[in-house]
Amino acid sequence: GTRIIYDRKFLMECRNSPVAKTPPSDLPDIPGVTSPNVEELKIENNHVQNCDEKVSTGEEEQFDMDI
Repeated sequence: GTRIIYDRKFLMECRNSPVAKTPPSDLPDIPGVTSPNVEELKIENNHVQNCDEKVSTGEEEQFDMDI
């Protein structure tokens, strides 16, 4: 087989392309893999709310750990 080798500059330019930011149209819907899982969205929303609450109280933990 033939290898295709891309240089760094070309790859860095490709990441800003609109085509690179949209998923393929025929991609299957797999929760948690190709689309966000409902539970993951709830966790993410709770995490954002908790971070906002910590900032508003003025006290902040040194490290934020998910247990």
